Amino acid sequence: MTGTGTLLRFMLRRDRMRILWWTLGIAALYAGAAGEYLSLDDPAARSARAVLVSSPAMISMSGPGYGLDDYTPGAAVANELILWVVLAAAVMSILQVVRHTRAEEENGSAELVRAGTVGRHAASVAALLLVVVMNAAVALASGAVLAAQGLDAGQAFAMTSAIALGALVFGAVALVAAQAHEHGRGAVGLSLAVLGAAFLLRALGDVQERHGSALSWLSPIAWVQQTRVFVDLRWWPLGLCAAAGVLLLAVAARLAARRDVGAGLLAVRPGRRDARATLTGPLPLAWLQQRASLGWTTLGLGAMWLASGTIIRQVPTMLDAIQGNPLYDALLGTGEDMVRTFLGIFGLYIAVGAAAFGVAATLRARSEEEAGRTEVALAAPVSRYRWLAAPLTLALVGAVVVQLTGALALWAGAASTGYDALDVGEYLRLGAAYLPALGVLVGFTAALHAWLPRGTGLAWALLGYVFVVGMFADLFGLPGWARRISPFWWVGNPALGDVEAARLGGLAGVAAVLFLLAFAGFRRRDVPRV
Repeated sequence: MTGTGTLLRFMLRRDRMRILWWTLGIAALYAGAAGEYLSLDDPAARSARAVLVSSPAMISMSGPGYGLDDYTPGAAVANELILWVVLAAAVMSILQVVRHTRAEEENGSAELVRAGTVGRHAASVAALLLVVVMNAAVALASGAVLAAQGLDAGQAFAMTSAIALGALVFGAVALVAAQAHEHGRGAVGLSLAVLGAAFLLRALGDVQERHGSALSWLSPIAWVQQTRVFVDLRWWPLGLCAAAGVLLLAVAARLAARRDVGAGLLAVRPGRRDARATLTGPLPLAWLQQRASLGWTTLGLGAMWLASGTIIRQVPTMLDAIQGNPLYDALLGTGEDMVRTFLGIFGLYIAVGAAAFGVAATLRARSEEEAGRTEVALAAPVSRYRWLAAPLTLALVGAVVVQLTGALALWAGAASTGYDALDVGEYLRLGAAYLPALGVLVGFTAALHAWLPRGTGLAWALLGYVFVVGMFADLFGLPGWARRISPFWWVGNPALGDVEAARLGGLAGVAAVLFLLAFAGFRRRDVPRV
């Protein structure tokens, strides 16, 4: 492990902004959610919330539910927030570990580093220590946010620390996957598949038996929830997280000693001797590269929206109890169509997920250029327009597929419970209304790649801003100009029929202009420009 400290310092310097943004983002999630639960000062509203949380649908979407007899704000934070923060922190840990291990081997950087006085396991240990630092920063900032809002400080830091330990288990999973798979995308996909399996095991186990069954205990997510913070704190389930992390680290070290640098342990399937006749341009190549991510994204988000749809039937009961609550009045309004307003929020969630895929798929062009493959491809008889059009086409088509599939999954979940107040056509219109706004986000990302390649992170910043405006504009009292920055604001609430064709046409026009700017900028600038 010679050189571990030096590599860790380099990784911390390289990722200092990532650490900052992840910490601020998750802390903001805590702040918004805690404020919502603290506003439930009416016993009837808390009881209604507890009834909703105790339903099978919500148990599968949040957790086993503790302290429902006396549903305090702390119990609400723990029951309804732990699962989602564990998922966010786990994704953060997976991406960071693969970024500094398998991805470095894939682009050749690891071999150059290993040419110096650096031990075989230094990079892996440094990457895992980096994830420890990131999760510790998130835990400290988030615990401080919860304590500042009036929750018990000891319980708050216990909860955020437990989440950090749970996320580290999946960071160790990513370290094992990085030894097994030859490509960074494959290692990320394998790790996310394990995370999805953990989510599924926990959901099935919690639904089978109150407070979780034996099946639940196969999931690290359940170990975090079983600490029962804010209700009956117990530390021993976190010992399972520590033991699993140490075991996975040992497995990763053993596997790393049995393979060559740059190689994976899983056998790579040999390709065809000759390329297919259809693989004759940038678009088929882009499809070959991104079809797996599109499939898994559609499947994963679709499963989540399917489960979300199962709670729609129970929404009226919950909303009847919380009417008059200032926070919910700001979020949902006070009219007779509060259920449709609630569906509009689901529509926003679906659109944000689709937009995230669109932005990530567009930035694939940036990754190809940084890796040097764009310059090689353009040396062949391939125009810049064709080359850029390929990832943009996949990004647009993929975002549409994710969006409409999500809307259909939401309808299927609601229909499975017998809720038929809305037909499938209304759900499709709910999804379709956001398509021009999705085009704006993809076009903005493409324009950044063409004109300001080093500023492509602004696309993710805009996506986060879009979500904040969509959810909390009324609650935070944002002025009109701040709302109009968000493309989604112009869509309105499709579930209420609050959609104007002129606005959608304007969004489509803005998207078209951004795409034209992207092609013009990419045509004029140097390649590569990093």
